[in-house]
Amino acid sequence: MISALLVLSGGIKLRDPEPTRGALRAVGLPSTGGAVAALAVAEITAGAGSVVLVSPIAPAAVAILYLGFSAFVAAALRLDLPIQSCGCFGRSDTPPGWGHVVVNLAAAGAAIAVASNGGTDILQILDSQPAGGIPYVGFVVLGAFLVGAILTDLPAASGRRVR
Repeated sequence: MISALLVLSGGIKLRDPEPTRGALRAVGLPSTGGAVAALAVAEITAGAGSVVLVSPIAPAAVAILYLGFSAFVAAALRLDLPIQSCGCFGRSDTPPGWGHVVVNLAAAGAAIAVASNGGTDILQILDSQPAGGIPYVGFVVLGAFLVGAILTDLPAASGRRVR
């Protein structure tokens, strides 16, 4: 699920880079369109690679990305920077909160566990699931969208950050 979330987030950044550009600019990091596109491509590549390649390299890249996201959001929160969006899902009205840090650290931990076990063989996982893995894939996609909603829609609906 964390890999699917990266692919989703990267795709959204490619479609609408402005929230990410604003967040990067607020903390003094490179915020050009090229920088955001490079980050988006890295997310998509690492996320997709960790699903299709049986190797520890892609899950390690996933872990590095999530650790970086954790550090970015934690620094912005600690410095009380006026960031309207972390840029992770292309929403300009989703301020980062400590919930983002927790989710990112949990995702990094899961990716480290997968990398330390040599990667994941998605075909073997799907073979071991009922109905050819179709329900499994559906739940992974649903989980990715729910985590995204928790980090974006819940704070917007409540008028405050997820903490």
